[in-house]
Amino acid sequence: MYDLKPAFQHLLQPGIDILAKAGVTPNQVTVAAALLSCALGTLIMAFPAARWPLLVIPPGLLLRMALNAIDGVLARAYKMPSPLGGLLNELGDVCSDAAVYLPFALLPGVPAHLVVLVVVLGIIGEMAGVLAVQIGAGRRYDGPMGKSDRALVFGVLALLLGFGVTAGAWIFPYC
Repeated sequence: MYDLKPAFQHLLQPGIDILAKAGVTPNQVTVAAALLSCALGTLIMAFPAARWPLLVIPPGLLLRMALNAIDGVLARAYKMPSPLGGLLNELGDVCSDAAVYLPFALLPGVPAHLVVLVVVLGIIGEMAGVLAVQIGAGRRYDGPMGKSDRALVFGVLALLLGFGVTAGAWIFPYC
């Protein structure tokens, strides 16, 4: 999934240019992505037995991925990187993942302990990428179950459950 990022960013470039001209900062975009994730997770928590909130998740995750791409391009292309922006970006990503994915543990038939495990492993993976910079290596975003992969998996899961596929062993075959 991560290999698609340059093409995705290229598609977003006209909108990024408009945002830059309007004075939108990368930090504002990062915060918007985090708020969107909180709203998506809140929908699941508020209506765990309903299917319709799950159908909002895939387009919401796509929008979140767009916002995540926009903040980085905006910062680099328009010379707006900042230490606060770097902190917001990394913390925002892991907090956003937790906010939108942990509520899946409330869904009927979904093994809560495995949802929590996936979220925790995702946070560890993201933090390992961040910590690599501390030892002189480059920041890595790819790998198995990177941010984009998690969004795809949870988006498909939400879509299937939202369309009425009953949760069961197919979700986590080894649970």
